[in-house]
Order: sequence, then structure tokens, then C-alpha cells
Amino acid sequence: MITLQQRVHAAARPEDWQLDKLHQVFRVRRGNKNKGMKEDNLLSLSYGRIIQKSIETADGLLPENFEGYQIVEPGNIVLRLTDLQNDKRSLRQGLVTQRGIITSAYDAVEVQRDNDPRFWFYSLLALDLAKHYYSLGGGVRQSVKFADFPNDWVYCPALATQRRIAGFLDRETARLDLLIGKKRGMLELLGEKRSALIAAAVTGGLDPASGQPVVAKTAARPSAAGGGRVTFPKVGYLIRPLATSSTIKNTVELEQADDLFPGYSASGQDVWLPYYDYDGPAIVLSAVGAQCGKTFLADGKWGTVANTTAFGIDTSKASPKFLHYMTNQKDFWEKGGSAQPYVKVSETLRKRFFIPDLATQRRIAGFLDRETARLDLLMAKIDASIDLLRERRAALITAAVTGQIDVPTSAKSDTPGTPDHPPTDPMNAPQEETSA
Repeated sequence: MITLQQRVHAAARPEDWQLDKLHQVFRVRRGNKNKGMKEDNLLSLSYGRIIQKSIETADGLLPENFEGYQIVEPGNIVLRLTDLQNDKRSLRQGLVTQRGIITSAYDAVEVQRDNDPRFWFYSLLALDLAKHYYSLGGGVRQSVKFADFPNDWVYCPALATQRRIAGFLDRETARLDLLIGKKRGMLELLGEKRSALIAAAVTGGLDPASGQPVVAKTAARPSAAGGGRVTFPKVGYLIRPLATSSTIKNTVELEQADDLFPGYSASGQDVWLPYYDYDGPAIVLSAVGAQCGKTFLADGKWGTVANTTAFGIDTSKASPKFLHYMTNQKDFWEKGGSAQPYVKVSETLRKRFFIPDLATQRRIAGFLDRETARLDLLMAKIDASIDLLRERRAALITAAVTGQIDVPTSAKSDTPGTPDHPPTDPMNAPQEETSA
């Protein structure tokens, strides 16, 4: 007979581990509705963690009252087995460490007698890391319930072994999480350094030749090419999607652009065009969505896509790379919206900006090319090391819960994540709330 661990992980059963049915290890909790508001400690599943959430918050999709929510207890495991085909990134279970309420759209399970909930939390996490849950939903089936799981055979160790494995994983994953956290901190600092370097260079804050700060008045000097301050255009052209049954067409709004971004005539009317091709350098802005405010530099022949704003560049007056560095800064673009962020293009471009002469623009762009390339290389190496640590973490969890490694008996560590402190950050990832 093939067990769940053998089928998903190709892991043979250790000789001293017994066979059992999945539904004899877990029991789905029922009849625990929060009728009469017995509890108001609101919990949320956030990328593999059960976290507290303010019941008074206006963020997220919350009901008018929480009597339909379910009460969960420490040691319960909450599973989100919905949206299986669309969302393939989130972790789908969390270990409850405090009594509270959570949406009834999730399954709350508890382990049967003589089982350690931490061990089985790690076992379910190993299935999740192997993307097993996604195999349960197919075609139009986007959601399942834990009760719908196949009645698989599983192999499980004795309670003492479960506790030893859970304690080992608490300690080892905490050490790996600490190292990953430090590396992420380094990435954040390098990213801030990169942003500060660009901001200083494009506003005259440092000398491109020496890297030393220069007098602030440098940024205010008239441009030899532009004759003083230059106003960016309101909008080059803005594309909004219009879906049809066979093709995607776009509504293109054309507005007057100034001499830095030529090539567009004011029409005052929306123009219906198919996918639009443009030849020459341009700044392309992501104007809507999670990446709004990000720009990239397009050159040669390129085509616009939905929800972007594009600006053609007169290379006799402006350096494309300089303008890209300038417009790709974090706080350059005015933004609005919450559920669907967007760039306030016209409001941003009403502001006036100093830009230097063309030769200085090119010199600054060359300086930033060299310095950012050096920082990008270092950040890429750190990012790769984080990926390796995450892979090692996942492999360690899988090997431990399937009995493929000899877990030593070691003293408690004072590192968070010991047996007295259940794991709270399974992937050491930023919070990504999936539901209340």
C-alpha cells in the first residue's frame, strides 16, 4: 500500500513508524460558531501564519458581525483550501497559538489523541510546499474541504518521536529564519542605498565624477539645452483596456506634450486603435495595479500594453536613461486608490522639475549605470543565497516529518521556535493577508 508521504514525497516508511488513516489522525472541528459573540479575538491566516487582527479595522473584507465565524483553540490547524487554481503562491495552513475566531470559510482541524499538533502542522506544511493541495482542485473545481480529502493511509511515529521532531524543526527553522531575516535586512539596506544614490544624483546632490555631495544650488542652475526649468508633459498617451471576443483593443487618450516628449498631437477625443506600435526611445509607466509607479525604458520598436502611460523622448534634448532614473524613483509619482492603486499622472506632471543640460544628464546616467550595476550584482547574490536557504528549510522539514533524517535529541534552545514557542513564521516571508 502506498501512503500519502510516499506518493507526494517519494519517502519510504521508517520501520518503526505505524500506519494509520488520515482521518484517524485529524478531526474536523464542527459546531464552534461564535454565536452571541462569545469571542472577539479576531485571527487571520496570513501566508502560513495565524496572526491577530483588529476587529475594529476598516481594512479588508469583514462582515458586519462575527457570529458566523468559528472559534479555534491553541493547537488547532487552520487550512485555506479555496481558490486552488488561481492562487498558487500563498501557504495554506497555520498553527493556532491562541483562542480566537476566524472565518468559517476555512477548515479548522485538530489532531486526535496521542498526536502532537506541531508535528502534524509541519507535515501539512511539507505537503503544501510540495504543492499537493493544488492537485486536489482541477478544472472548475477551485475549492475543496478537508472532509473531501482522499482517505489516504499515512505513516506516523510515536508521540515521543513526534515531539522530538517538532522540537528539532522549531529550533532549526528558527535559526534558518533568523539568517534569512538578516539577509533580507541587508537587501533592504542595499535597496535604500540604491534609491538614495539615484535620488541624489538626479537632483544634483552628488558629483557624478567623485561621488561627493555638491552644492545644492547646482540643481537650480538653468539648463544650457533647455533654457531653465522644464515642465514635464501632462500625459503622453494613456491606454485603457477594452476587451472584445477576439482581440484586445485600447482607448488611447492623446494630450499635448511639450518639447521633451514630442510626437503626439492634441486631439481632444478618444481614439480607438489596435495594439499600438512605436519606434524610438520612451519611458513606459505602469499606471494601475500593484506595480503602479514603476517605469521601464523602451528603445527600438515596441508596443504599448493595457494600463500603461508612455512618453516618447527627444534624444537631442534629454537622455532616456537619465529620465528613466528620475521617473523610476519611489515617490516620484503621485498615487491614489487603495484596493486598486493608480498613478495620478496629470497631477504628478503638473509639478516642475529641474533637469541639467544634456551632457550632464549623460554623465549622471553613466555614473548611475556603474554604481547601480555593482549594487544589483550584490543584491542578486544575496537573493540567490536566500533562495538556497529557503530550499534547505523546505527540504529539512520534509525529511524530518517523513523520517528520512535522524533527528537528534538536543536541549532546548532559547531561540524563538522551541517546543514551548510554536512556529509562527513558516516561510520567513512578509505578511500577505489572504482573509480575516
